[in-house]
Amino acid sequence: MAAAPTEFIPSVYGVWVYSEGRKTADVLSFDPSVVVPEIIEDQVLIKVVAASLNPVDFKRALGYLKNIEGDSPLPTIPGYDVAGVVVKISHGDLNEKAMVKPNRLGSLAEYTVVGERVLALKPRNLSIIEAASLPLAIETAYGALERAELFAVLGLGTHLAKHVFGASRVAAIASTKKLDLLRSLGADLAIDYTKENFEEQPEKFDVVGEGRKGSDNSRSNNASGVQICAHPYRVYLGELKPYLKSGKVKPVLDPTGPYPFSKVVEALGYLETSRATGKVVVYPIT
Repeated sequence: MAAAPTEFIPSVYGVWVYSEGRKTADVLSFDPSVVVPEIIEDQVLIKVVAASLNPVDFKRALGYLKNIEGDSPLPTIPGYDVAGVVVKISHGDLNEKAMVKPNRLGSLAEYTVVGERVLALKPRNLSIIEAASLPLAIETAYGALERAELFAVLGLGTHLAKHVFGASRVAAIASTKKLDLLRSLGADLAIDYTKENFEEQPEKFDVVGEGRKGSDNSRSNNASGVQICAHPYRVYLGELKPYLKSGKVKPVLDPTGPYPFSKVVEALGYLETSRATGKVVVYPIT
């Protein structure tokens, strides 16, 4: 996240927002006149340049998080991943409990407010689009692999498992059209779940990681389960900077993107089809 010189901050800004829980195509709309929020002692105001989407964005709109303690009330601005410029900071003490709960002021907006402790400087060798694609993916994959002390993985995190955690052999699972992508990311064994059951593979895996909760492929008779634990992005980014700089770990972007800010509904609709072969990014946000 880059620090900005003094910049004009408008009194209102544009956001994508929903006020009831249903499919995003039915409830998400653009509001051009939301009042720019005040920041408190543990927060910064960011001018959003790019944002990426995650399945949790449309699942949250469908109400999957409504029973989770601390989920924000409606109306909600979706979006967790953001890359942009800090335009206003607070001067109070850092609050270590900032942003541990879902935020109603998401990244699909011209400005957003986040806790200071979750920010990290953008790696110089990455574009703003690539940087926007990283936060939640890194937290999820790195956190799972770190907790598992992983030597083999089925699912997400192929780059991390191979190059950061030193897995001797990595297996990954996807549909037929995504097998070449898995191999290009370093998977030693690419399993087509439309044709094979990974539980029937002759190889046994030390750990199985499932990237989509509730998937039919989440069974793990021959491995221990992985409990995902997300930590601040800046912690993981610090560990991964050498790998990002060398290209051993690199963002994977969906070729249909980036989507302009005016096409957020279409971008989320595409993500819901499960056909994406990388992170879906919204850029530029103006």
